[in-house]
Amino acid sequence: MDVLSYDILSVGIHGASGRMGTRLIQLVVEDPELRLAAALERAGHSHLGEDVGPLAGIAPVGVVLSDSLPDDLKIDVLIDFSLPPASLKIAARCADRGIPLVVGTTGFDPAQLRSLEAATSRIPLLISPNMSRAVNLLMRLVGEAARSVGTMTDIAIVERHHRTKIDAPSGTALRLAEIVREARDSDRTQAEIDIHALRIGDSPGEHTVIFGFLGETLELSHRAFNRDGFARGAIEAAKFLAGKPVGLYSMKDVIA
Repeated sequence: MDVLSYDILSVGIHGASGRMGTRLIQLVVEDPELRLAAALERAGHSHLGEDVGPLAGIAPVGVVLSDSLPDDLKIDVLIDFSLPPASLKIAARCADRGIPLVVGTTGFDPAQLRSLEAATSRIPLLISPNMSRAVNLLMRLVGEAARSVGTMTDIAIVERHHRTKIDAPSGTALRLAEIVREARDSDRTQAEIDIHALRIGDSPGEHTVIFGFLGETLELSHRAFNRDGFARGAIEAAKFLAGKPVGLYSMKDVIA
């Protein structure tokens, strides 16, 4: 199936009042290829019914914060940065409406992840613990390094995020540990690949994978100075996903 062609892509944002949501609103409004169609938040949110432009620190955009997705609203793709229970609800709604869904939410337990992935029978679904191109390059490099060193080294992961981030370790750190295990073709448990999670200040995200040799170390790191890398990656993922066949996608598909 060929990718559908859009003059203007209508985008919805779920988790629109959060740190990522407000930056996504700003970037979508700036992008001539995109139109902000919906901004969604939980029921009972204090700013429901208000124009989301001022909530995101920009001029009014003519879209109000809502807790539901109307049946008659045209949306070509929806981006979700919320919490796992809310992600599952919006995924079910998107599956009912046939709306492609990009999920940047992290912290799913295995049962929640299976439930989320069930939507791939009805819609194209892209899930990634980190939408940044640079972080996905880090993942590739970590895999190459882990394959090269095999079991000759101790490997540890250190991640740091802002103090309000709920899940620890981060989804990115867990994915990096998974990549190391896959590269080593090993059944080592997560606990045997040490992950140290720090929650401090307003850090948008730092990840370092440390390869400990005897007498030397190799470190591969990514440091985010703001959320733009994640937000722009999510928008790139949304443009990629719109019009794709049903199924499960990742950032590897976007940046291949």
